[in-house]
Order: sequence, then structure tokens, then C-alpha cells
Amino acid sequence: MTEQQTSCDIGFIGLGVMGKNLALNLADNGYKIAGFDLDHCKVDEILAADAQENTTDVPRIVPCHSFTELLGKLKAPHLIILSIPAGAPVDNVCEKLIDAGINADDIIVDTGNSLWTDTVEREKRYRGKFNFFTTAVSGGEVGARFGPSLMPSGDPYAWARIEPVWHAIAAKVDPLTGRALERTSHTQPLPQGEPCATYIGPAGSGHYVKMVHNGIEYADMQMICEAYHIMRESLKMTPTDIANIFKQWNNGILNSYLMEISAEVLLEFDPETKKPLVDIILDKAGQKGTGLWTAVSALQVGAPATTIAQSVFARSLSTLKHARIRAAKLLKGPAINDVTEQERVLCIEQIHDALYCSKIVAYAQGFQLIKLAAREQNWPIDFGGIAKIWRAGCIIRAAFLQKITDAYDRDSDLGNLLLDEYFANEIAKYQHNWRQAIAKATIDGIPCGAFSSALAYYDSYRMDTLPANLLQAQRDYFGAHTFERIDKPQGKKFHVTWSQKKRDMLEVD
Repeated sequence: MTEQQTSCDIGFIGLGVMGKNLALNLADNGYKIAGFDLDHCKVDEILAADAQENTTDVPRIVPCHSFTELLGKLKAPHLIILSIPAGAPVDNVCEKLIDAGINADDIIVDTGNSLWTDTVEREKRYRGKFNFFTTAVSGGEVGARFGPSLMPSGDPYAWARIEPVWHAIAAKVDPLTGRALERTSHTQPLPQGEPCATYIGPAGSGHYVKMVHNGIEYADMQMICEAYHIMRESLKMTPTDIANIFKQWNNGILNSYLMEISAEVLLEFDPETKKPLVDIILDKAGQKGTGLWTAVSALQVGAPATTIAQSVFARSLSTLKHARIRAAKLLKGPAINDVTEQERVLCIEQIHDALYCSKIVAYAQGFQLIKLAAREQNWPIDFGGIAKIWRAGCIIRAAFLQKITDAYDRDSDLGNLLLDEYFANEIAKYQHNWRQAIAKATIDGIPCGAFSSALAYYDSYRMDTLPANLLQAQRDYFGAHTFERIDKPQGKKFHVTWSQKKRDMLEVD
């Protein structure tokens, strides 16, 4: 086989929206791509895009019509990136590449939204046949095209080969300020800075971190929606009014991608009805399952990620549209009183602080979940590194993440973000307004489950004594589940013979 025939640096399988944009991003950074998709129209689309964007006479994307042809056009050892649906399609492609002649030192990288436990099993299954590696990708189609946040995990040898590729295409941040260095067009020069791509750990850890990222994303989105809902219902503000408030907030401690796009959404008008577009969109939220996975995993490892779980439940409740329409006619709520302009200004400030404090708690829950899972799986996670790669390129990117990076720089073994002095002081400063905003919403009958669950978590976490003592006594009463005593060595179990009039206390081996 001639050198010209094997001239491609990377094979790319799956040229849908994300795959196409990742492949073009790789091409921008000097990599020649051999591209394949079962849908030949998608191959034609990326070739057309490359022809339009390419400023040289040499094609950057080479079309392939079979797995064998793709392998034949790659330099050895082969590096192949998959951007295909999670689940069975990943295994199907891997098996076809084995049949096509992939070698033990070749690397296949899964960039889809795979469940982390599937990744662990695949790494074992394909060991010795090829090196199965994964990289979770965040940032949507724009991030994929101009700089995503990347969460790679798997064999360290594979990472050594992939690292320069991922560092080249990842989002970048200014190392001094932590601010994103954004590129929004292929005509712009490639930014230089800290890449938002760092090795997470063994197989599965990268997709686990991405899963938690998505759980935090669920919470962040729900909390912004609750802020919007309170202003809309309690304060009678228009979408445009709220958009302008969100724009102001985006210039301060709440600066984030989600805040930015929420303001943009609220300013959009429907060309057909001339009404705010948000009022025309049906209030049924979809979900692809990663938030659910996060909530389930939190229950499995015993991490109280209550705000993340509540945000999943909020989406589920939104889908009960027909039931809610019926309930709205039958179930009565409180009357909402008008507010003065001075009260409105104060309430907006309180909602701002509620959103900020709840955001801190949601991130604290997410990082605590990763910590507990890492301990269970024996993953050596760099938590400061995770915060760093989320500062740009991903959906939850925010200036706020630099403070999390700083917290882990101060204490790499930090058990919970709420125990960091900076965040403890921030909550202390803003918690009064947090409580007032929730009280206002509750009195007016406006649901704010994410805000409320975040506050309950905070109040529970700061209590040195919880009513779990009564709960454990209840368990011992009906099920002889035993309990520990505060005045005896930890680990010693006791049981009361509740069924007897004279209730003896027995020490249980």
C-alpha cells in the first residue's frame, strides 16, 4: 500500500451533527480525516462543508465506503473515533472493525453518551483485540465544531497517543483569568490557552464524570426556570423583562452559558403569533436519560444529590400535561397579591441570591457524588482538573467554576464544596435572601423544588444532630434493626425489646 493511500491521520465513524463538527474541528487543527457513515448522504454533507471551508487545494476529509477502506487509508497504528449512538451500535461497529482487520495496538475512541458501566465492560471485552478508549464530549454541536470540553478515560498508553489531538481541538481558557477563549467561526484563528481536556482515569471514569456533569446541568437549568417562574407569576414580569434581568445577572457571579442562552430565548418572538416564543412552546420537558442515570447512581452510592434528583422529577412532572390541566381546575392554590415596585426590586435580588446559593449546592452535590463513586471504584480523580475542563466548551461552563478550581487547589482532598471557606462565606452572605425567595414562592404557590431541595440539603448538612435518631428507633421498634448509642463506642449495636412492658436494652453482637 502506497504512502499516499495511507495518508490519513484519523479515522472517523459517524458523521451526524456532532461527528461532522468534531471531524471538521480536527481538520482545522491539521489532521487529515478518513470519514465513514452508513448514511452516505452524511459523507456527502461533510465533503461539501470541507470544500466550502478549506482554503487549500488538498482535501482534509477523505470519504470511505467501508470499514476495510477506512483502515486502508489510515496511518498505522490506527486511531479511529466513533461518534455514534450509545448502546448496541458501538459494539456493532467494534465487531465490524475487528472483522476488517483492526490490530491490538490500534485505538478506538467512543465519544458518544455511553453509560459508564457499559464502557467498563467493553474495555474488558476488547482487551487484546484493540485498545478501547472513551472520551465524553460536552458542548453541543457548536462546542464540537469550535472547542468542546473533553473527559477522556481508559488506558494511559492510549491517552499518551490521543492527548495532543484532544488538546488541539478542545476549548481553551486564559490561564490567568480562567475565562473562555471562544472561537465561533472556522475563519477565526485557533485560540491558545489551557485546553479543556484532561485525563480523568481508568475506563468508565470519564463517562461517569460526564454523567454527573449532565446531572448538574439538569439542576442548573431547572433552577434558572424556577427563577423565571417566580418572576413571571409572583412579580407579573414579561419574558422581555426577565431576559433583561438575566442579562444583568450574567455580568456578575451568575455568569454562565446557560444564563446567557436563557436571556436570548426569552427575547425571541414567534413570527406567526407575534407572542414571546416561550409562551408558544409546550411546557413538556424531554430528557435523554443522563440525569436519571445520575440520580440512580447517587442512590446506589449513598450520595444525597437531592437537587439533581428533584430536577429530574421536575421534568417528569412536566410531562403530565393532561393531568395538570385537569388538576388546575380542581386544586386550589393561594391568591397572589400585587407587589410595589420597591418590593419587586427586593424580590428580584432575593431570587438572584437563591439561584446563586442553590447553584453552589448543586455543584457540591455533584462533586460529592463523583468523590463517593471514585472511592468505590478506586478511581484517582483530580477534582480541580474536572472543574478546570468545565470552565469552557461545555454546557455548564461558567466563571463560577474557577472558584471551584481554586477550592480544590487549596485542599485537593476537600470532602464537600460547602466546607471550603470561600463557599461557606458566600452562603452565609446570601442565605437570608435565599430563604426569603423560597418563602415568597411558597406563599404564592409557585413550585420551586430545586431551590427548596438545595436549601434542605444545606440545612441538613450543617446540622450536627438530625431526627435520624428517631427514625432509627422506629426501625428498631418494628424490625429489630438495632441502633448505636452516642455514649458507647462506634460500631456497637443495641436493641430494645419494645414488645415487653419492661423494655430491656440488649447489646447485639
